[in-house]
Amino acid sequence: MRAAIFRNGEIVVGQMVEPKPGPGQVLVKTLACGICGSDLHARQHAHRMVEMARKVGRKPMDLARDVVFGHEFCCEIVDYGPGTARKLKPGTHVCSLPALVTPQGIEGIGYSNDNIGGYAEAMLLSEALLLEVPNGLAPEHAALTEPLAVGVHAVAKANISGGEVPLVIGCGPVGLAVIAALKIRGLHPIVAADYSPARRALAARLGADIVVDPKVSQPYATWAEHAQMSEAEKAARPPLQAMLPALKPAIIFECVGVPGLLQQVFEGAPRDARIVVVGVCMETDRNEPMLGIMKELNVQYVLGYTPDEFAASLRLIAEGQVDAAAMVTAEVGLDGVAKAFADLANPEAHTKIIVQPWR
Repeated sequence: MRAAIFRNGEIVVGQMVEPKPGPGQVLVKTLACGICGSDLHARQHAHRMVEMARKVGRKPMDLARDVVFGHEFCCEIVDYGPGTARKLKPGTHVCSLPALVTPQGIEGIGYSNDNIGGYAEAMLLSEALLLEVPNGLAPEHAALTEPLAVGVHAVAKANISGGEVPLVIGCGPVGLAVIAALKIRGLHPIVAADYSPARRALAARLGADIVVDPKVSQPYATWAEHAQMSEAEKAARPPLQAMLPALKPAIIFECVGVPGLLQQVFEGAPRDARIVVVGVCMETDRNEPMLGIMKELNVQYVLGYTPDEFAASLRLIAEGQVDAAAMVTAEVGLDGVAKAFADLANPEAHTKIIVQPWR
C-alpha cells in the first residue's frame, strides 16, 4: 500500500506492507485524515517529542525508522482479525480514538513506528474503540471529530461555573474548536483574538461574539470592556473585593503554543483568571511565577480528551451543531502531503487540510 512517510525529517511517499489485523483488531481503509498542528510540530521538533515521551514513561518514536503520521481520521471497515464480535459490517464508515488496545496496554496511533497513522491507504484500529459515523456524515467532516474533541475537553477542564467571560488567544484549528465548544456550553460573550483576518472570520462563524485583531486592539483590554459587572454584581461584592476592578471572572484559553505566549498571558490576564493552556509549545519557554503569584492565576494544562468527549464530538458534527465544513480549506492525496505541510504555514491560505489517501 502507499503512504506518506516521515523519514529522515521529511515527508516522502512510498510503499509499505499492508498491515494484518490481530486479535481484537480491524483492518480499515483510510478515507480522510486531517493534518494536525501537532504533526507540523512533530516534523520540526521530532527529537523533542522523543525526549518528552521518555520523560513521561511512554514508548518514544525511533527516528531512524519510518513513521506514518495521522491521528484525525475517518475510515471504512475492510476486514476483522480473530476474536472480534464483527458487529459492524465491512464498508461501514467509522471513527476511533487514535489508539490501539494491546496486551501491553494502550498504544498511540500516528506517532509510532509500529502503529500506522492515517496518512496511509490502510491502517489497524481496535474494534472496542470503533464509533460508527452517523447521519451519512462525509468522511472529511467526520475526521474533524478528533480536533473538536480537543476543544470540548479543554472547555470541560476549565471548570466553568457560569458568569465567566472567555478569551480565546489564537484562532487556528484548536482555538476554533474551543470557540465551538464554548458556544455549545452557552457561555457568552466569547472574545477571540488572532492576527489573521481569515481566522478571525472563521472564529465569528463558529461562535465568537467579539473578534480582535491584536495589531489594532489589545485583546485583554477588549475583554475587559465586555466583562464589566452589572451594578447589582458590583454591590454584592465583599468590601475588600470592591477595591478591585469590577470585572467578571476570566477564563483565558491559550491556543497558540509558541515561546513567550504564556508570559504574555500572565502579563495581560486580570487577577484570579483561569488560564487553560491548549496550544502545544514544543520548545523550552520561560515565564515569571511571581507574576502569577501576585495575580493568583490558576493555570491548567490540557491534553487530548476522554472517550465520552470524543463520541460526543462526533455527534455534534453529525447533528450540525458545529460547522465542521467551515474549517476544511483543502483536500489532498498522499502526493500532496509534503506541500500541504508547507502551505499550512500561511493562515490566510489554509486552516485544515484533509488527506484523502485514495485520491
